[in-house]
Amino acid sequence: MEYVTLNNGVKMPMEGFGVFQVPDPAQCEQAVLDAIASGYRLIDTAAAYMNEEAVGKAIAKSGVSREELFITTKLWVQDASYEGAKKAIQTSLDKLGLDYLDLYLIHQPMGDYIGAYRAMEEAYREGILRAVGVCNCYPHVLADICETVDIIPAVNQVELHPFFQQEDALALMKEYGVQPEAWGPFAEGNHGIFTHPVLTEIGEKYGKSPAQVVLRWNVQRGVVVIPKSVHKNRMEQNMDIWDFSLTEEDMKKISQMDLGHSEIVDHYAPAFVKMLHSMKIHN
Repeated sequence: MEYVTLNNGVKMPMEGFGVFQVPDPAQCEQAVLDAIASGYRLIDTAAAYMNEEAVGKAIAKSGVSREELFITTKLWVQDASYEGAKKAIQTSLDKLGLDYLDLYLIHQPMGDYIGAYRAMEEAYREGILRAVGVCNCYPHVLADICETVDIIPAVNQVELHPFFQQEDALALMKEYGVQPEAWGPFAEGNHGIFTHPVLTEIGEKYGKSPAQVVLRWNVQRGVVVIPKSVHKNRMEQNMDIWDFSLTEEDMKKISQMDLGHSEIVDHYAPAFVKMLHSMKIHN
């Protein structure tokens, strides 16, 4: 495993385990236990995933010391305000059974997210949050946040995979010292990514699968990846990307797969924004 040093000096694993769309408590708890047993130390959850308690139970049962783990969770749109964030941070800590979080992210830049970020900055200064950041911030939004807040976000978690590579976004993150992290590194299985001929051909040179090639491609771009699987053998395969490197030619071939837009979500669509605001995770 390789680590990246965030802009505040905190070390973050370059590969972690995501639990999006694993709402069943028993399945989520077992998946996190399997992930930790497979060598994962970064666990990524969110208030909106409705599985923080299951993640917390797995952490407690894992036998791995808290200091070895890097736990991330996220603030939901419903709580995007100064007071809302203060309460939400404590709620997540309680559900996870933790005294502090390694990384706390604004899940969507909607509502009063600047007010929420101010509360996160306070919690950071108090040592409750080791690092603070954002998700789903396109370049114009990230620039506005960085020019507004006191503490530059440590991480921006966005959609990053061969079909949506976001090179302009990566360039801006580098300018501000914000670490990119990929959600959906497998494009949610779209475009036949697991059998794609370009990725298959590259993988055959190294005895690796297209999935392993995709993860390796992103980490070589300096991107943290958080692949999800509930199958332990796939977790182990996803972790097995640290014994080979892609050549410049390989990277160039993958760069030509970029469609230049997302086919998973449209953050610019008013209907999508309305839907996120209407999604309530508590009374």
